[in-house]
Amino acid sequence: MSDLKKHISDTLKDAMRAKEKQRVTVIRTILSECKKIEVDERIELDDARVLAVLDKMNKQRKDSNQQFIDGGREDLAAIEQEEMAIISEFLPTPLTDDEVGEIVKAAIAETGATSMQQMGAVMAIVKPQVQGRADMAQISKQVKAQLG
Repeated sequence: MSDLKKHISDTLKDAMRAKEKQRVTVIRTILSECKKIEVDERIELDDARVLAVLDKMNKQRKDSNQQFIDGGREDLAAIEQEEMAIISEFLPTPLTDDEVGEIVKAAIAETGATSMQQMGAVMAIVKPQVQGRADMAQISKQVKAQLG
């Protein structure tokens, strides 16, 4: 079992002891998503893959939150924000724009990319380094700006 997944399981036990219903529900959902992937693909998830699951779940909640705000449903938006806060506890600290720029610059230098046709190669190097620590849409914009 990956260290991150073990940490999430331990946190679930603590939340259950403290009778924190919302927290227990969100953490169970995280573990359920991980288990689903493990069963479907017959693999044991490593930390990088667990981070990808957390990142995806956080992005889904961010999208839902925005839709609820746009629809005037502040009550539901607040629930999504609580869930994002719980999921974010397990994500590493976010990268600053400067740190992302440096990672992108290094990847471009490593691949020797000079045009947009090589963006995929650059993204392949950048993605594992920033998984769960930066929004991939922002990364994509930075790569396009530097290659553009």
